[in-house]
Amino acid sequence: MLSSKQRAYLRGLSNRLKPITQVGKDGVNERFIEQLKDILEKHELVKISILNNSLIDTKEAARYICKDTKAEVVQIIGNKIVIYKKADEEPKIVLPKR
Repeated sequence: MLSSKQRAYLRGLSNRLKPITQVGKDGVNERFIEQLKDILEKHELVKISILNNSLIDTKEAARYICKDTKAEVVQIIGNKIVIYKKADEEPKIVLPKR
């Protein structure tokens, strides 16, 4: 679980990120989760956009995504979600001490 200091650090890093992937009308399905797991392993910090035509709201999508990928929500703003999961091999982001 991320501390507030670590979450703040990750929020700062996420400011410059553009959404890598998006949730559309198909919602959060197995294929999307598998792709997202690969993206998380490579990038660790990912911004996701929830499209207006999505049948799922942003908070619900974040809950499903984090449950299925074992990632943590860093931030939810409007229709954007920022999630973090430490890479199993070669982590790139060094979090501050709790």
